[in-house]
Amino acid sequence: MMRTLAIMAVPLLLIGCGANKKYVNEQVTAAEERAAARLTTLEGRTDDNAQQLVQLQSLAAELSRKTDMAINQAAGFEKYQVVWQGEVSFGFDQYDVEPDGQVVLDEAGRELMARPRSIVEIAGYTDRTGSREYNFVLGQRRADAVKRYIGDSFSIGMFRMFTVSHGKEKATGLTDERRSNSKQRRVTVTVWAPPSPETAQATPGQ
Repeated sequence: MMRTLAIMAVPLLLIGCGANKKYVNEQVTAAEERAAARLTTLEGRTDDNAQQLVQLQSLAAELSRKTDMAINQAAGFEKYQVVWQGEVSFGFDQYDVEPDGQVVLDEAGRELMARPRSIVEIAGYTDRTGSREYNFVLGQRRADAVKRYIGDSFSIGMFRMFTVSHGKEKATGLTDERRSNSKQRRVTVTVWAPPSPETAQATPGQ
């Protein structure tokens, strides 16, 4: 849960603290570009090299520290709640969004458009084939592909969309290994938003 909160910290600065949208967007884009550049250097290396793993862990820790600092300044996030969830599947070693996935993302895009203050978490996963490093990169590419589709199709600001890669670290356990691997090749999309006025009025103590 803390990781999820951290992912959403930057847009909350905009919501809770009145930060300038352009500035937030620029900062988020710059951070993502730096992260993508570091991850790209690891692509294609399929050996379990300890030094590479340390680099990945260091990058994750750096981003976590920055978002933790931001969330401590955010106001009102405790009232946010999940309003929509969906999942997009991918082929083996693929990160292109297929038509079936586009149908799911179109629904997510409409939800984001209907809720101007909403934000979305996009998490990429892979199956167990290959090294941790390669799958971390593949999971990130899948998440980025989903982010691009939503942004391009619905003109959703980048500061409202945040990606994370879990690679093969959070596999869904199934007894059938073949079905299990297929299930792992996915991106989960979670839309968060503050409660509607009707919901807020109905909440005790509000």
